[in-house]
Amino acid sequence: MRFLNEMRAIENVVRAILREGGIKLGTPSRAAFAAKVREMAAGDPLVMAIAEPLLAVLATMLGEFARLTKRILDIIKGEPVCRHLTSIPGVEPITALAFRATIDRPERFGKSRAVSAHLGLTPSRYQSGETDIQSRISRCGDELARTALYEAAHSLLTRSKKWSSLKAWGQGIAKRRRMARARVAVARKLAVVLHRMWNDGEDFRFGKEASAKAGSAAA
Repeated sequence: MRFLNEMRAIENVVRAILREGGIKLGTPSRAAFAAKVREMAAGDPLVMAIAEPLLAVLATMLGEFARLTKRILDIIKGEPVCRHLTSIPGVEPITALAFRATIDRPERFGKSRAVSAHLGLTPSRYQSGETDIQSRISRCGDELARTALYEAAHSLLTRSKKWSSLKAWGQGIAKRRRMARARVAVARKLAVVLHRMWNDGEDFRFGKEASAKAGSAAA
């Protein structure tokens, strides 16, 4: 997950460079990121002179990431739980494996909602007398699994082409309260969904897009 965070950090630097040149990149997939940058900034040699070395670093990292992913795919071929969990849009093999290793035995948790607290994805609270303050997420628990869920949430919200009620819910939060809060909220939901799918053997529920749209129109 640190590897993914480093890649995202470099991507964000490139985005910042493009913004300084008045170029808004949008949300291309990681594989299409470099090509999109070159396409959008082709007419600005100064921006490209700064961005190109970073794109070269990203290309190297992307190659290594592909090799790492292949190894993980080989591992989860013998892991039916991981294969089942990757049926959720945005949940890649690394996320499924990190969640599987961290939770270990799903029956340890009486309720699926307890998993998000275990991973530090619920808001921390300070209570004293009449004071009750709810702050940012606690960040307790396993950092690897928590970061993996952030990555899955980001992928679900910005890269996945498949509609689901979870994605629609997260995008609604992003519009009202910004993408950073939406990622945390969706990561929290994903922890619950992953545990329930694993513990109960359920399939991921995409929801009904038509009925959801009709309900939005009626509201």
